[in-house]
Amino acid sequence: MNNPLLDFSGLPRFEEIKTEHVVPAIDHLLERARAQLEATANTPPDNATWEKTIEPLDLATEQLSRAWGVVSHLHSVADSEALREAYNQCLPKITEFWSDLGQDTRLYDIYKAISASAESAQFSLARKKVIENTLRGFKLGGAELPEDQKPRFSEIQEKQAALASKFSENVLDATNAFELLVADESELAGIPAYAVEAARELAKSEGKTGFKFTLQFPSYFPVLQYADNARLRETLYEAYAKRASEFGPAELDNTALIKETLALRLEEAKMLGYRHFGDLSLVPKMANSPEEVIQFLRELATKAKPFAERDVAELREFARTEMSITELKAWDMTYVSEKLKERKYAFSDLEVRQYFQEDRVLQGLFSLTEKLFGVKIEAAKAQVWHQDVRFFEVKKKDETIASFYLDPYARNSKRSGAWMDDARGRRRTQKGIQTPVAYLTCNYTKPAEGKSAQLSHDDVQTLFHEFGHGIHHMLTHVDELDVSGINGVEWDAVELPSQFMENFAWEWSVVESLTAHEETGKPMPKALFEKMVAAKNFQSGMMTIRQIEFSLFDMLIHTELDPDSNRTVMDVLADVRKDVSVVFPPAYNRFPHSFSHIFAGGYAAGYYSYKWAEVLSSDAFSLFEETGIDNPATGEKFLKEILSVGGSRPAADSFRAFRGRDPSVDALLRHTGMSVDSLETH
Repeated sequence: MNNPLLDFSGLPRFEEIKTEHVVPAIDHLLERARAQLEATANTPPDNATWEKTIEPLDLATEQLSRAWGVVSHLHSVADSEALREAYNQCLPKITEFWSDLGQDTRLYDIYKAISASAESAQFSLARKKVIENTLRGFKLGGAELPEDQKPRFSEIQEKQAALASKFSENVLDATNAFELLVADESELAGIPAYAVEAARELAKSEGKTGFKFTLQFPSYFPVLQYADNARLRETLYEAYAKRASEFGPAELDNTALIKETLALRLEEAKMLGYRHFGDLSLVPKMANSPEEVIQFLRELATKAKPFAERDVAELREFARTEMSITELKAWDMTYVSEKLKERKYAFSDLEVRQYFQEDRVLQGLFSLTEKLFGVKIEAAKAQVWHQDVRFFEVKKKDETIASFYLDPYARNSKRSGAWMDDARGRRRTQKGIQTPVAYLTCNYTKPAEGKSAQLSHDDVQTLFHEFGHGIHHMLTHVDELDVSGINGVEWDAVELPSQFMENFAWEWSVVESLTAHEETGKPMPKALFEKMVAAKNFQSGMMTIRQIEFSLFDMLIHTELDPDSNRTVMDVLADVRKDVSVVFPPAYNRFPHSFSHIFAGGYAAGYYSYKWAEVLSSDAFSLFEETGIDNPATGEKFLKEILSVGGSRPAADSFRAFRGRDPSVDALLRHTGMSVDSLETH
């Protein structure tokens, strides 16, 4: 009872959790969960009921998931050798448990019996959806496999989990392994003062002189975007592009891990009777088949490519005539793009950044959320894993209905990117409603002592995006854990609320409330905002094609690539680029080797979800454009039909309930400046 990981009475006790707590806690919870699994599975199906049979198992597995969720979260945001060792010691045991549960035919029979019982007719729609999803999960978990095949199926799950963990660790270690120490400040011309100062402070903190740059995004990207020194840009670009590949230490090379992962996924799919992993991945998603996804992506590419070609031609012409760069290299693209944007729209990201102070942005975001969805967000106290982490409560009529942690800044012990994860889901218990808790994680630049962080507009959009996931998780009204919040939502629809929220970062009434100049405190001038809007779709064709490139690559390596052939993922990527791309990186670029979304995240044969959901989110937001951007009535409808129902009904039904029709791609093309009219009038 002294182990804080075994305390489920409230929020995680982060400040008390030590590495030595991990293995004993997980072993204890696994033992309890296995005992409850046996007790539940040995119940005669005819005697099984939801309350007496399913709920005790749900409680045991939920506590295991919550404790493991804390450990996994710390592995992502506060990594250390000791924690990594404990995590990887527990991972096979966790995977084995869930694999065994998913294959247990006794439990499968119990769910089938409850589904067919008279009792089930009285179940809520949410509970019926839980049973439907669970029965599907048993099939996908190997419950219907012959007994002699189940051990191999379990082994495949354990190997995939271990490979995903190792892939992610290799990317983090390869990112942290690189450093560039610059002695002469004159070599840093063009780089913003905040980034130069951060590099100076980083070097100083390690007892070094000069300026230290790393491959952490807040350090790396300002160099690519602003450094006049092409050699400096090239050095960082090349190091970033080669991470976790054969160009670095053998122990951090993800090449073999990728090949083995794809082979295991294909084997898993074929054991379950599917042609390939692409088919298997889409079973619980909105899209009906890989062929439908590929057609969707290729049709979108056809629409976007003329705009992308126009973007590249404009960039090359500007580089040649205005900057004397006759051959545009990969490490020149971001730099020249920033100069072109400044020339076309007479502003820079640096000018914009001065107005987005973190505290003011949060205040504006919370105010918008309060107006649209009728809640109040207040700072609160809780134990945290790092001094930079903040904690907030979401209230309705003075009652706390949810809470969340915000971990905003980049650091070496934290993986890159931004994400939302659930610390605890909403469910009904004997004591009442268990309120949901979320982790919101970003990686923007930490401010100097005593100052508020300055955010780029991209940072603001990222914050809104992750907060969209957060409100999807936190504002649910569903009491069944497996379909409350983001749980049970089709993967290609789960990005709808997040991408929906990004749109507000382009509305003047919202942006005005988010901004205060770092020196004067005045909001952003509307004239500057209008320049931003004019530039909103700058290079949107190139960016759309880039996302399509990643999505097609992901789907094709999971549908067409034979892992036993001599053909590699790099060959597939080259073919995709030949078909759709307009920009081609150097031959040494090893983007797949750090593509954690599909090799260490949940997006395998599902990366297309971003574009798929963007169609939904753009179309959903268009109703706000029609009725008023901050219209509480439309916000209430979005809360009722999208956010609050979670995964308790199909996402397509939720969208139709909100919009009154099926989704249309028109709003996405309009929002990204890629309608037919915009090409003809350019």
